[in-house]
Amino acid sequence: MAFYSVNRRLVAGLALFGFMLAAAGCQSSDNGILSFGLTKKDPTAPPPPQDPKVLASQLRAYCPKVSVRDGTAFYNIYAKGSAAKPKKKKGAPSQDADAAAAAAAQTGPDGTPVDPARDPARIVYQASVSDVTRDCSNANGQLSMKIAVAGKVVPGPQFSPGTVTLPIRIAVQHGTDVLYSQLHQYQVQVTDPSAATQFAFTDANVVVPEPSAQDYQAYAGFDESKPAAAAEKSKGKRKKKHAAATN
Repeated sequence: MAFYSVNRRLVAGLALFGFMLAAAGCQSSDNGILSFGLTKKDPTAPPPPQDPKVLASQLRAYCPKVSVRDGTAFYNIYAKGSAAKPKKKKGAPSQDADAAAAAAAQTGPDGTPVDPARDPARIVYQASVSDVTRDCSNANGQLSMKIAVAGKVVPGPQFSPGTVTLPIRIAVQHGTDVLYSQLHQYQVQVTDPSAATQFAFTDANVVVPEPSAQDYQAYAGFDESKPAAAAEKSKGKRKKKHAAATN
């Protein structure tokens, strides 16, 4: 009887141990090693890093963002000529006061000197960029873009109705490498000197190599620099004048 009792205890113990193994198997860790319920996952642990590679489908859907650089959102044109500088005269106190008032008129509200060439009273018109957008397509290893610029032209005190020319530059860069850059002389007809005139310009010929990562940057805005052709032409004229003077 004692042997039979011991066997029953042994069978019961083995059954209990098997149950514990089965339960521990359900609580195994991610690497398949049984934890026996002694280890727990840290809820604050960061998720595993994702694969940084960009899929080809993502690159085909990628369209670089267009930004407006600081200082290129506005374009002002001033009337030629400069204001006459007040002459210093020695005379009665009233004359000295008038001269001081004339000198004060050449400074701004904060006391800083006003550049006569950029006097607000002599502005012809001001153009500004209000919005930029783009559209992209991929074909034959190239990225084609249409970049649009919207804005307005506000007439100034010296304005007279007519056609104004806005120098709009469109550019695409990859880091410091310039992939595309074009300066457009866009003309806008302004007939009402008392109201702003809206304009919309589109450069539909932007073509750059297809990117290998989403790291292109497009820019749109006003550029007051001279076009390269005009600069070279004026340089050639100066050389001819210098040669004629030395002969």
